[in-house]
Amino acid sequence: MPDPAPPPASPPAPPPTPPTPPVPLAALLAREDLGLRQVAGPDARAAGTAVQWVHTSEMADPYPYLLGGELLLTAGVHITDPADPADPADPGGSLDAYVARIVAAGGAALGFGVAPVHDTVPDALVAACDHYGLPLVEVPRRTTFSGVARAVWRLMAEARHAELRRVTEAQQGLATAAARTDPVPAVLRQLASRLSGTAVLYGPDGTELQSAGLTREAARDALRDLTGVVRRAAPAAPASAADTAGATHLAAYALGGGRGFALGVATDRREPGDHTIAGAAVILLSLLTGEHQSTSEAARSTALVRLLLGAPAHEVGTLLGSDLWAVVHARGEHTTPLSASALAAALGTALVDPGQDAVRLLVPADRELAPLEGWTLGASAPAPAAGLAAADAQAARALRRAEATRVPLIRQHANGVADLIAPEEADGHARVLLSPLSDNETLLSTLRTWLSLHGSWDRTAVALGIHRNTVRQRITRCTTLLGTDLNDPDVRMELWFALSRAH
Repeated sequence: MPDPAPPPASPPAPPPTPPTPPVPLAALLAREDLGLRQVAGPDARAAGTAVQWVHTSEMADPYPYLLGGELLLTAGVHITDPADPADPADPGGSLDAYVARIVAAGGAALGFGVAPVHDTVPDALVAACDHYGLPLVEVPRRTTFSGVARAVWRLMAEARHAELRRVTEAQQGLATAAARTDPVPAVLRQLASRLSGTAVLYGPDGTELQSAGLTREAARDALRDLTGVVRRAAPAAPASAADTAGATHLAAYALGGGRGFALGVATDRREPGDHTIAGAAVILLSLLTGEHQSTSEAARSTALVRLLLGAPAHEVGTLLGSDLWAVVHARGEHTTPLSASALAAALGTALVDPGQDAVRLLVPADRELAPLEGWTLGASAPAPAAGLAAADAQAARALRRAEATRVPLIRQHANGVADLIAPEEADGHARVLLSPLSDNETLLSTLRTWLSLHGSWDRTAVALGIHRNTVRQRITRCTTLLGTDLNDPDVRMELWFALSRAH
């Protein structure tokens, strides 16, 4: 017989999570009606051995049929020599190979029935299980394997029922806490109590806003760092993350709304249902923090009120949090208010208008813009609050050009020499030059797009969603009304300058 496979150098990967909680092997051994007795391996109670399912097999090598976490039941049909040597110093016998393969597959324990093939558990099997650290349980003659399996499923059902009751009671307690006059600290206290741990609410900048539960100073820094993973404004940021700090289990959850708030939880152990209970707290805290305005949000509200009451834009611009802004227009494959909020979070701004035709956003001018998958973006040149209307027109033109040229992002630059002309004179010249088209926004839009795309009929048709012949007809009409030659580059430049001043 070939030499047995050596025990794995490191513990096997954890088995897939079953739909029901695992059963402690100690609870199974405590059942007097089964009469099970552990005869080898580490003590099940001290080691915390858990059984996730039961499997019966008489195969000499059950490895291919094990998922991990099983209580493997066998009557030893494959054991032809009960005295098969099992020298720990030289594990070369067939029973050593058998036990080594069970351990390599992640088996939780081995149950050996003393009937009808063997009267006792072979000593060689006891020695092999002690050597490889696999709990070995003797199944008495009066206990059937189906009876063992039925007991395991019953214990699992009881554990599942207890878990559901615990989760339900915790959810009710959290909902009651959320209705208090101090809802956020009340929810955190309730969560910390239900999980026997620490619950911490973090602000967008990582500041600890509220906490409850046992103090775990050694884990505080690690927990704050973990919440940074879910607080970052990126489309790929996970909704939750888990880690450990020594013997402490850590979990972090992003709160909804794209505001950057996060919940951190630290516990000494993880129990079934903990994640579900924390999820209920996340929903409640997302709603509660959504009602709370940060300092920057309060400033934006103040700016909006002042604008509505007639204050000049330059007086309220600084309240928005930046002296210069870029206007961004965006269109996606499936634009919804939810996707618009996700886009705003990715660009690091809360100033977003989902719009009907395109999503419009205000982004601080010093913010680095980059293409985003699924979106086409057009951005204006930096502008003060008083110049946002012109920047909005710039962003619209940039988006049309990006769509026509099939690039994910186009950013407008400052007007250059156009800035040398007094705005009043430039606006007056633009009004006079474009007056023949002033009552026809369709012609103005077509001319603007056509010039921005260097007179390309096809790309202009794509940008406007019309036929190329329609583009030709409109440009011909513009030529007639303006009484000029649009093939002349000087004329094109002057018209482009005028159109840039037309809002």
